[in-house]
Amino acid sequence: MTEHTTIEKTLLPEVSAAVATERHTRFLGYVSCALAGTLWGTGFYFGRLALNEMGVEYMVLYRFLFACIGILPVMLIHRVRFTGDERRMLLLSAAFGIPIQFLLQFHGLALSSVSHASLMVGAMPMLLAASAAIFTGERLDRFGWIAIGASTVGAALVTIGGSGSAAHGGSSHIGDLMVIVSLFTALAWILLSKKLMETYSPPVVTAHTILVGTVMLAIWVLSPWALSPLTHQQVEPLPFAHVSLTAWVALACSGLLCTSASTLLWNWGLHHVPASRAGVFLNIEPALGAWLGVQLLGEHLGPHARVGGALILGAAVAMSLRGHEQSPAALLE
Repeated sequence: MTEHTTIEKTLLPEVSAAVATERHTRFLGYVSCALAGTLWGTGFYFGRLALNEMGVEYMVLYRFLFACIGILPVMLIHRVRFTGDERRMLLLSAAFGIPIQFLLQFHGLALSSVSHASLMVGAMPMLLAASAAIFTGERLDRFGWIAIGASTVGAALVTIGGSGSAAHGGSSHIGDLMVIVSLFTALAWILLSKKLMETYSPPVVTAHTILVGTVMLAIWVLSPWALSPLTHQQVEPLPFAHVSLTAWVALACSGLLCTSASTLLWNWGLHHVPASRAGVFLNIEPALGAWLGVQLLGEHLGPHARVGGALILGAAVAMSLRGHEQSPAALLE
């Protein structure tokens, strides 16, 4: 008995230290997820600042060139070789995830407002849940479908509440709809990326997707400019020398913080906290984005948009707190 008690007393400090370390790591995991959600919430705001001085194509290209700098360490540390089928899947995933999704999304932002576009993105967790039920056979109970219905009604109300143009602090129906369509292209990106993540880690898949997608984006954006001597077409020169420091800082923040850093923070956090609880931090993005649009850019949310935004955020929070099994990591794949 005395020997057993002695062993317990010897092991007790080690067990306590392990528990304390685990709690500290979990706390840091929650902090990482919260920081990622906060950084994503500033994406449309920084995008709007850059759009004041350049077109959508160049703004998105510069953002992802900065993002490539951010994911370069991941590429250097984790060197992998994809098979032929995996390369084709990566190309398709990158096409949906980078040039198609972001050009649609920011063309929509150019016609809409930061607050409206941010609230639309709040419907993403609901779209993920619905796609999981339809394409992967995951069961969704009555509460889940009610939440999806509420989020859909909310998106419709935000769209109906759009008025005017972004240039006058308002939003347009076309701009809001383009943001919605970009969310569906993001779903295609997610479903394709999930296949790759059965073999490779999320940071590896994310880094390669960003790099390949940026190359595609550069070809699309720069081809008219590079070929203009042959085609003799009048092409807008590259925005560079006359871009203000404010725009460059906004672009750097969009790429380094809102894209690469946020993704790495989120992936690290999900390794240390339950995915169902981490999901609530996704709702920081639309809430913060809408707040920045109203407070810093002087945008206005009408009664329809306010009710719609509340439905979108409320449904997403309810699903997250209820512990839905659909992993929020899919947003980053």
